[in-house]
Amino acid sequence: MKFWKWLGLLLILGTLLASPVGAQVGPQVHVLTVDAAISSATADYIARGIQAADRDGAVAVVILLDTPGGDVNATLKIMETLENSPVPVIVYVWPRGGMAASAGTLITLAASGAAMAPHTTIGAAHPVSAGGGEQDPELIEKVVNVMVEHAETFAARRGEDAVRWAERAIRESETANEQEALELGVIDVIAEDIGDLLRQFDGRTVPLGGGEVTLHTAGATVHEEPMSAIEQVLSVLINPNIAFILLVVGIQLIFIELSAPGGWVAGFLGTVCLALAAYAISIMPLNWLGLVLIATAFVLFFLDIQTPGIQALSIVGTGVLIAGALILFNTPTGSPYGKISVPLVVATALLVGAFSVFVVAKGLSAQRMRPALGAANLVGRQAVVRTPIAPEGTVWLDGELWSAVADAPIAAGEQVEVVAVEGLRLRVRPVTTTAR
Repeated sequence: MKFWKWLGLLLILGTLLASPVGAQVGPQVHVLTVDAAISSATADYIARGIQAADRDGAVAVVILLDTPGGDVNATLKIMETLENSPVPVIVYVWPRGGMAASAGTLITLAASGAAMAPHTTIGAAHPVSAGGGEQDPELIEKVVNVMVEHAETFAARRGEDAVRWAERAIRESETANEQEALELGVIDVIAEDIGDLLRQFDGRTVPLGGGEVTLHTAGATVHEEPMSAIEQVLSVLINPNIAFILLVVGIQLIFIELSAPGGWVAGFLGTVCLALAAYAISIMPLNWLGLVLIATAFVLFFLDIQTPGIQALSIVGTGVLIAGALILFNTPTGSPYGKISVPLVVATALLVGAFSVFVVAKGLSAQRMRPALGAANLVGRQAVVRTPIAPEGTVWLDGELWSAVADAPIAAGEQVEVVAVEGLRLRVRPVTTTAR
């Protein structure tokens, strides 16, 4: 009986060893999700996801794309990554109602395969102005020509119709829905969901590097590769409202550190906020005049705090801060980063201005108060002689024993008045008694 028991245990153990837990059966597809403006964090995320898919032996990478566009440099970096990817990459414009606008169009064209969900849009890839004020038409034309040439290089493998449409999408901001994109050859399939996408791409031959590869994606195991915590934070920062808050908080903390030096927490946190704001500002369109006005506003707040009594400086600073924020993040129409919230700007500026006025008011109140400590507060106070003063002795004042000196001897127990403070010693005189 024991023999059969041990034999059964050995068979079970052998089965477990022969079939490791977690082993993947069949092909594997890695799925990345890009659902915000394109930034350098997006480029890093896609590069890392492709490396992970290659390391795990995945047959393909699917990028679920829903973006209004983004940074041109990051877009070009992503296109280069897709072109040199060791794993076929399929860009899938998803979910329903989503879009691959501007930078998203170029990323879709650079992929090995492209698909769109029903009721999605692609196109409108004309570059927007990257700064405030008038732009040089010749410079804009040069940028457009470079982007057209780059897009046509990738669209060429999709046919002449796709090439012509790519040029119109950049020069004239033309768009296409999923059915139009399919007819033009811009995409390969229209898919209801990712399962439908993998079934339709199974057996298709797609470009990969300098050659081609046949996909085997039917029934593949889907592995989702999310953004790392740092990549998520950096992606969230690409928003004019968040950048404005970080900028204001950072400058405020730095001024607090300058107003009351000696600590490090305010200065450290202010530096971190300013570094994060600088990252966002380096990507989003900005007007340098706005940045100058914001800095000027905080200089006015600082001067008001340092020289209390001129609260008008804080009032003027509030208005300058509002104007600076609206100018700094006055992004052009169609910008993928969105518009700054005017109520947020006004509320934040009023809060900062009110804080400055509050600090100034507290400073004025403190100046009018009689000092609670120090030599000036001791003069005129009365004390009791503990040891005879002849000419030196001790007196008891406010629960403390002080050394004292007088011009004439004074007996213990007598009331005396402080007439001067000489270092750590009090000069006293007898309290004059009034005859009854």
